[in-house]
Amino acid sequence: MPRAAHRLPAAVRRRRRHNACLGLLAWLCGLFFFVPVAWMVLTSFHSETDAATNPPSLGAPLTLHGYREFFGEGSGVSPWPPLINSLTASVVSTLLVLALAVPAAYALSIKPVRKWRDVLFFFLSTKMLPLVAALLPIYLVAQAAGMLDNIWLLVILYTSMNLPIAVWMMRSFLAEIPVEILEAAAIDGAGLRTTLTRIVAPVAMPGIAATALISFIFSWNELLFARVLTGVVAGTAPVFLTGFVTSQGLFLAKVCAAATVISLPVLIAGFAAQDKLVQGLSLGAVK
Repeated sequence: MPRAAHRLPAAVRRRRRHNACLGLLAWLCGLFFFVPVAWMVLTSFHSETDAATNPPSLGAPLTLHGYREFFGEGSGVSPWPPLINSLTASVVSTLLVLALAVPAAYALSIKPVRKWRDVLFFFLSTKMLPLVAALLPIYLVAQAAGMLDNIWLLVILYTSMNLPIAVWMMRSFLAEIPVEILEAAAIDGAGLRTTLTRIVAPVAMPGIAATALISFIFSWNELLFARVLTGVVAGTAPVFLTGFVTSQGLFLAKVCAAATVISLPVLIAGFAAQDKLVQGLSLGAVK
């Protein structure tokens, strides 16, 4: 007994050292991803001369010139149409993804269909084709349908791109819902719509929030289809950002200011749904 009591503090010390090392490693990983973002934000408040210095100057005077240039003070080009286009395509496609993914995941998890594993593999197989390989056929179809430079074409594409991932995510979330709750709802006479809206949705809200946020981020950041299939009318924020790389050169402060503004909606959405996102991404991780 005394020997066991003597060994206990050593075990506790080892566990604490292990936890401290893991915590330090987590902080280092966080700083590794945070420092470039912080550097971009800091550079956006510098003048072009200070931003182009090598090595960069940390103590350079701050200015809002890059943000004024982004909002069209010198060129007269407004960023609001591309931002509104990105917001429209991202929000509408995310809502459509949730409206389609939740019933599909319900059918594949709580009310499993026959050969549901084959169905899930089919959803996953749609992500195996590189997007650039499908670009030419989609362009020709959109051209024949007269939908080039149309924001609703991007809504359809973003919905189809994010739906397989959303179904896979929502299935893992819905599989964790106790069957007894659904059986009690069925005994009380709840139909499918009532079960989905009043029983499944509140319980799986963290998973729905995580799925919605990931779908929103993927849609907001998409560049390839938006660059090729849109023009003046339906151009999105990432396409607008590429316009700052001109033949005159790369104006670093203005590009950093533009990148900061365009990143804000995703950051705001992430912070607003942070608690739901953590719960949703960890739901179903431990069986």
